[in-house]
Amino acid sequence: MIEIGEHVVKTPVFLAPMAGVTDRPFRDLCAREGVGYAASEMISSDTLLYATAKTRHRIVRANNGLPHAVQIAGAEPAAMAEAARLNVQHGAQIIDINMGCPAKKVCNRMAGSALLADPAQVRAILQAVVASVDVPVTLKIRTGPTPESRNGVEIAKLAQSEGIACLAVHGRTRSDRFKGNAEYDTIAAIVDAVDIPVIANGDIHTGEDALAVLSRTGAAGVMIGRAAQGNPWVFREVNAALNGQVIPSRPRNEEIGQALLNYLIGCHQLYGDYRGVRISRKHIAWFCKGLRHAASFRECVNKIEDPTDQLNMVEAFFTNPDAFQEAA
Repeated sequence: MIEIGEHVVKTPVFLAPMAGVTDRPFRDLCAREGVGYAASEMISSDTLLYATAKTRHRIVRANNGLPHAVQIAGAEPAAMAEAARLNVQHGAQIIDINMGCPAKKVCNRMAGSALLADPAQVRAILQAVVASVDVPVTLKIRTGPTPESRNGVEIAKLAQSEGIACLAVHGRTRSDRFKGNAEYDTIAAIVDAVDIPVIANGDIHTGEDALAVLSRTGAAGVMIGRAAQGNPWVFREVNAALNGQVIPSRPRNEEIGQALLNYLIGCHQLYGDYRGVRISRKHIAWFCKGLRHAASFRECVNKIEDPTDQLNMVEAFFTNPDAFQEAA
């Protein structure tokens, strides 16, 4: 178990916040498969945006029994503090600060992983946010700005000194983005340097990967992002591996289809018919990846505009994929 303030994370397996992916229905689905912690999608510190539908959907609390953690991103200490206060007023139990996102549109505003190049600004933001709320504050970082300037240990020590309760570290630098392989030596050095829980992130796709990363780094837990897209059962597999249990087999098509239907229903309810159908399409593609006749099925289902028709076609595919053999 991992303690974050008064909250106990019962399984050391975290879902990485991914904008446009880890919305409320997806977090609920992952929680059913054994994830122990799942923060919201990244939310801007610009509180003027909180009136938009996009942000309102992101701050809605999931219905999964996990601590309600909200991730915020920004470059200005006062704005970050105000965003933290506002989210706590809306029910956030944990505030997570994003200093790990490598996206250009985030880094160009000197937010996300761009902040790692400015430890003084990192300190100012952490001080402001921690002082502004009475809930635990956590932090997501990368190992540094570039491979030549990995300062993850320095940032981790700074974070602990400013009251950060838990630290997630992606094993790449900002300039690496998602290229190449994650490196874990810096994460291991961070674990040795601080006393707060450290969560290792990057290139963890299986239970075997999770065991290897924990053994190499000594981290308190693992965080999984892209490997969960269309595959929430990865959390089931990782938990089994960590507990020394037999790795469960991949779910049958019927179980995959039912999980996807549950997600789609939640997506339609959250976003409404028009946006829900469109947002669902990428998840449908992920869930059917590698299945027989998936390409022809996707071509058909991506033309669907009505949510009921979308549900019916998904159910039909996972019941009888051969019906889509000639569809094109």
